[in-house]
Amino acid sequence: MAENNAQNKAKLISETRRRFEAEYVTEKSEKYDPRDVERLQQDDNWVESYLIWRHNVVDETLKMLDESFQWRKEFAVNDLSESSIPRWLLELGGIYLHGYDKEGNKLFWIRVKYHIKDQKTIMDKKKLIAFWLERYAKRENGKPITVMFDMSETGLNSIDMDFVRFIINCFKVYYPKYLSKIVIFDMPWIMNAAFKIVKSWLGPEAVSLLKFTSKNEIQEYVSVEYLPPHMGGTDPFKYSYPPLVDDDFQTPLCENGPIASEDETSSKEDIEGDGKESLETISNEEQPVLSEKTNPTESASKTDETEKVDSKMKTFKKPLSVFKGPLLHISPAEELYFGSMESGEKKTLIVLTNVTKNIVAFKVRTTAPEKYRVKPSNSSCDPGASVDIIVSPHGGLKVSAQDRFLIMAAEMEQPSGTGPTELTQFWKEVPRSKVMEHRLRCHTVESSKPNTLMLKDSAANMSDKTSEDLYLQLNRLLESNRKLEDQLQRSIWFQQLLLALTMVLLAFVVSFFYSLYS
Repeated sequence: MAENNAQNKAKLISETRRRFEAEYVTEKSEKYDPRDVERLQQDDNWVESYLIWRHNVVDETLKMLDESFQWRKEFAVNDLSESSIPRWLLELGGIYLHGYDKEGNKLFWIRVKYHIKDQKTIMDKKKLIAFWLERYAKRENGKPITVMFDMSETGLNSIDMDFVRFIINCFKVYYPKYLSKIVIFDMPWIMNAAFKIVKSWLGPEAVSLLKFTSKNEIQEYVSVEYLPPHMGGTDPFKYSYPPLVDDDFQTPLCENGPIASEDETSSKEDIEGDGKESLETISNEEQPVLSEKTNPTESASKTDETEKVDSKMKTFKKPLSVFKGPLLHISPAEELYFGSMESGEKKTLIVLTNVTKNIVAFKVRTTAPEKYRVKPSNSSCDPGASVDIIVSPHGGLKVSAQDRFLIMAAEMEQPSGTGPTELTQFWKEVPRSKVMEHRLRCHTVESSKPNTLMLKDSAANMSDKTSEDLYLQLNRLLESNRKLEDQLQRSIWFQQLLLALTMVLLAFVVSFFYSLYS
């Protein structure tokens, strides 16, 4: 079955490429960027994203590709950079990427209050949207994104239906398969009519992706750690520019504790840390300098520890899925599975396999460097060889679906050595274009407790959960009551206004007839 699906997918991709080249490129080549046409012939995932969005109907997929490619040429998407966007717009902080939702999808923030409808600046704002989406697409390659429409403190001058339609088209046509959901926060009631039009643009399938929220509901989709205070969250993040917001990946904890300066100490600490099982965290300033001389007893103990680590490595379950990159095959392909705290199997394994003829340098980074210990996090892999990387939560910290890991790799075509100093120098000099990057999400496997334990836990927590549920229900009841009172107040006000107008009209009619017959 799986083999048939793969064959059908390959046939559809091949047919799409062949027909687009024959039916569109030959007639409209000047309307497309040659780089997009070339990518279409090489990137299966890109073709597949358009096919999936059009339910594998090739004719519809070709129309979508045509519209998308013409737009990419018109906006010069492949050449968009910071210099393409006015500096004031980047400094404003109305549009940016930051944080993750509860499903681990990146958050794309649109702070509507900063948008004032203005025909002179609308094109620059559209380019800023395209800049962020293209930047994300190149880094994440198909992973969904959650759009956060923050409409708090928004007035009528911020309503710009043309801009909203452009954003919707970005996900509907230009970046298919990227939209996870659109979370709309604190929408003023006066904009209800406008969003009825928006729903018609989205189409019936995408309407379900719209989530209207207030402070009470938004935490269903985003945890407090990635919500700003005005949404009831605890995220201390404050937008500023320069530089561009890039809160993605930092150097993780190595075996000896947090790394202060990656360039100076990451390689050294990783190599020193290999084979140690201590959970102590030692600051870099207090870290002892290794003596060049080692006695036989120390070397023997290190050998024993290494053997222990090797034996433990055998107990790890090798990941089954594989991402096949140009330099490394990385397993697992997309998600790191961690055991639960109860199971005790908190560590997970990343396997890197060098598929080149040269040594490949690699390093591992993460969005939560304080949470994880990675070994090795900065090393190299010989041609045809494999390297096992152990990732474990640090100090009992919990794994989160929002956490990410980044594997960076580059081919050492003329290696001068693979020691700490040489690797540090290599990463300083290697061009960005020659660095392969691959991202991994985190996933926690829940433990299967015996039913008796589950019953005990539920009994112990029942009173707390009940009180929490009652509290939430009471809050919702009060909120709905407040809304009802507002509506009632508006209704009473409207009735009073109507009565006053009626009285004025009646007085006018009476005076008119009185003057007519007197």
